This record gives sequence, C-alpha cells and structure tokens, in this order.
Amino acid sequence: MIQELSERNREIFRRLVEAYMETGEPVGSARLAERLKIKLSSATIRNVMADLQDSGLLYSPHTSAGRIPTPVGLSFFVDGLLEVGNVSEDDRANIDAACAATGRSMEDLLTEAIDGLSGLSHCAGLVVAPKHDTPLRHIEFVGLSPTRVLAVLVNEDGQVENRVLETPGGWTPSSLVEATNYVNGTLAGRTFAELQTELKEEQQQLREQLDDITSRLVSDGLATWSGEDARATLIVRGRANLLEDVSAVEDLERVRELFDALETKAGLGSLIDLTKDAEGVRIFIGSDSNLFNMAGCSVIVAPYTDSREQIIGAVGVIGPTRLNYARIIPMVDYTARVLGHKIGR
Repeated sequence: MIQELSERNREIFRRLVEAYMETGEPVGSARLAERLKIKLSSATIRNVMADLQDSGLLYSPHTSAGRIPTPVGLSFFVDGLLEVGNVSEDDRANIDAACAATGRSMEDLLTEAIDGLSGLSHCAGLVVAPKHDTPLRHIEFVGLSPTRVLAVLVNEDGQVENRVLETPGGWTPSSLVEATNYVNGTLAGRTFAELQTELKEEQQQLREQLDDITSRLVSDGLATWSGEDARATLIVRGRANLLEDVSAVEDLERVRELFDALETKAGLGSLIDLTKDAEGVRIFIGSDSNLFNMAGCSVIVAPYTDSREQIIGAVGVIGPTRLNYARIIPMVDYTARVLGHKIGR
C-alpha cells in the first residue's frame, strides 16, 4: 500500500506519524503544514488525510479534527518508511555493561540485560529464557481440591516451581505422601530428561509398587514439566514504564490485562511462538499479535542463539504503539546478539 501512495501523500503520512510518535496526540493539518518540506495549503493536507483515512492508514479519534495512525498504518510506516540505523555508541556501551560477564548465573545475566534494555527504551523489557535441565532435589504433592493437586518442585540449584495438576479425583492424603516419597526416594538427583526416560522404562514397576491414583500423580507430576513451554521461563522488568502513557481508566484496564497475559502459561507460549523460526528482529504492532492487541501495545523482539546457532530464547521490549522504533529496533537486535555471544561461548 505504501508503494501505491504518491510521493506527496507518502510525505504527509510520514510527517504525521512522526509528529504523533513525539506527543501521542492527534495531528491536525496546521501542525502538519509546519513540518512539511513542501508548501501545501491546509485544505490540500486535509484532503490527503481524508484519503489516508479511507485507506485504513489513519483514523480520527473522538471528535478531534486531527488524525492518528492505525495499527495497520504504523506497520506500513515501520516496514516501508522508517529509516533504521545502527545502535548508538552510548546505547551499545550501556548494553555491553549490562551484559558484562562477571561470573553471574544465566538468570542474573538475562535479568540485568533486560533491566538495561528497559531503562534505555523506557519500555517494559522481557526475555524468554531457557531452563537448564538441572537435577531434581525434591518434589512434593499438596492437595488443593478434590480434583486439583499442586506439585512443588525444587531443583538442585534452589529454583522452586509450582504446577497445578487436574486429577480425576479420589486422591487421599496418604496417596499424596506416597507419591512424594516415591519420587524423592527413587527419582531424586536426576535431570528431567533422565526422569522421563526412567519413568517410561519403569511403568510396570510403578504400577506394581503404587496404586492407580498414586502412580498417576507421579506420572502427571513429572509430565507437566516436559512440555515445550515448561522448558522456558519469562522474565519481565520495567512494567511501570507501560503506565507512563496511560491517560484513561480503560487504558489502565487494558494494561492490567496485558500484565495478566504475561503471567500466564498461554502468554509465555505466545511469546515463544513469536520467535519460533524467526530471523532477526520481529515487530508486532497492535492486532499483529493477539497477546498485545487488547493493551494497544507494540512488541519488538529478537531471538538469541547458543553456540550451535540454535534459537534458545528471545529478548525484547513492550511499549506503546508510538514508541521510538528507529532507536529501539537496533537496540533490541544488538542485545540479542550480545546475549547469544555471552551464552554461547
């Protein structure tokens, strides 16, 4: 669609989007006339703005005479008109400092990296991080309701994770204790990969030693960590940055819904899908991503790789749709490359 616009209309559209990104306010013809390099009357500019609105690139909020870009318009601007340069020397130095290797754990490294990215971009920073297959130290089953059981797992590195299991019912306090004792006495000290292999090989023994309810608790409790989403975790920092542009109650509610989505397993799965088989930076504006549509946000995300050039996670930012794409896109790309270098070496 951008290619179909005349040079004059393209210039008006570009200047309108740039003006909107600076203030977040609707842009009128008088303000546009001041920014244009070509001399046009306000009437001509208004006619072009009306044409751009008919094309789905702009819309007029409420009763304002000004226009703002639609998510489709912003996507066309980013894809076809935005001039993206290299990350600045100052941003590069700050990212390098945040990702400096000082003997920290991977989680600490990733957290520091997105803390830095959040601060530089004034957005919320996020990272989808791989989980190491560390040995199991302890697992415990806790009853929640007749059909729900909480499995609490502690790895050798001290990380604690919880999963809620949906059960057919019939468990008793003694079956929970028996399942806990079996896992801790038989399977503790093994990695998840080893657990899955051993559990498959000892299904007959499991059924012989435990009753049906207890054996299902053991199987379901371990299987719940074996899915793709369970092999990754989501870290989000700088959430408060998303509240800076909130000006209405309905906007605040949409941001709260975004926070809820990010905390769910479904939200994590959506973020993983965003970077699956991705090459380089990906940009999702508004309705481009179901996860971010309701909050009126954009996400810029890039995958990072291990030493075998395999994608193992993703790093990025979430911000308002009018964020500074030209600066943040190379910033996210550089952070992903630095993380890949640190993790892969």
